Amino acid sequence: MEKGQIDFAKDSVWKMIFRLAPPVMAAQLIQALYNIVDSFFIGRCSEEGLTALSIVYPLQLLMIALAVGSGVGINTAMAFFSGIKKKKRAAETAGVGTPLAFVIWLLFALICYLIMPFYARISTDSEMIRADVVRYGRIVCVFSFGLFFESIWTKILQSKGDMKLPMTAQIIGAIVNIALDPLLIFGWLGLPKLGITGAAISTVIGQIAAALIVMKRGFYKPPALKKYWVNIRNIYRLGTPNILMQSAYTFYIFGLNMILATFSDQAVTVLGLYYKWQTFFFIPLGALQTCIVPMISFNYAQQNTKRCRSILWDAFIAGAVLMGMGTLCFLFIPSQMIRFFSHDSEVLRIGVHGFHIIGLSFVPMAVSLLFPVFFQAVGSPFKSSALTVIRTVFLFVPLGWLFARFGLYYFWLTYPITEIITSAVGFAMFRRFGRNKTKTPCKQ
Repeated sequence: MEKGQIDFAKDSVWKMIFRLAPPVMAAQLIQALYNIVDSFFIGRCSEEGLTALSIVYPLQLLMIALAVGSGVGINTAMAFFSGIKKKKRAAETAGVGTPLAFVIWLLFALICYLIMPFYARISTDSEMIRADVVRYGRIVCVFSFGLFFESIWTKILQSKGDMKLPMTAQIIGAIVNIALDPLLIFGWLGLPKLGITGAAISTVIGQIAAALIVMKRGFYKPPALKKYWVNIRNIYRLGTPNILMQSAYTFYIFGLNMILATFSDQAVTVLGLYYKWQTFFFIPLGALQTCIVPMISFNYAQQNTKRCRSILWDAFIAGAVLMGMGTLCFLFIPSQMIRFFSHDSEVLRIGVHGFHIIGLSFVPMAVSLLFPVFFQAVGSPFKSSALTVIRTVFLFVPLGWLFARFGLYYFWLTYPITEIITSAVGFAMFRRFGRNKTKTPCKQ
């Protein structure tokens, strides 16, 4: 083992979390600034543009789900093969990453370009908002190759315990985005005033900058063509639960947008603003998810189920404490959070009540979102996917529709009730972990 490298089998869980999590949190903090900064500047241009960003947001989540989920599959498979001392197989898995990123980007870009006008039409009745949705959505989706490559290469580096270079890449990418946003949106320094188009261009340039930084160390030589099938099967056997979990956000947020649109465009805007802030406050939880996957996968490969349990319980404690801080913010300063983006009095009225109720869901959400990545890491994709489907398909949208029948104020109860039920189901599934012989999560 190289000097300073983390020993997943022996180091204390808290030592690993405190060493691995801060760089990931810093990187995700910077990543969160992409959407927050775009919304901040666009909110000063027009309320219609802010609503358009909220409408496009589910598609951006789907894009991230495909990119990051594929990367998580690579990350988990590499950690497994490293755990059983098969470094060549780990390198083969990494080598599949770059061509895979290209293919999934190309398919996603083509589909989004074609469906964007239809998506805009079913999302709003405002012609102005529709035009903004098409302009912004086509640019951030069609030119998203930087995000796909960066996500894959980042997960390859993280599987080896390298959190610093991905953090550096995302910091630089975000700085590029933040610097370009006012220049291109407002037309500063003699540049054309592009409005929402400028925000989209700034975003994709920042993503490309981040990808270029991790490219050298994240790129592995692709293996022989005959090696692709077994590696892709491993990647998506392990990565599909994460893709489902992330892409489910797309569909349930789209569904919730449709429900809120029956009340007003301002209600849709509030939901979009919540998810902007949620991205920021969920950074600690996202870092824990990223960190525990290779830790658990490595120890599970060595059949150390007791240590796997220990990692999960410590992650629960850390997640609950950190998410509790988010709850306090949503309870005590919701108006300040909303005014950061919008000064519309109706958005403020709806948002303050909504933020109060949603904030109560944060602590149980730390549990409900850690269980799926745990099951993913131990090669139980059915349980991981089942939790995601229960949470997003059977709870979020149906409960949202049900509570909306009683009025907009009751709609927000969807969040805490969904997370409590999902956590309970996760605990029921977890009770059987370790009772049976461990199964191999990857085909060797």
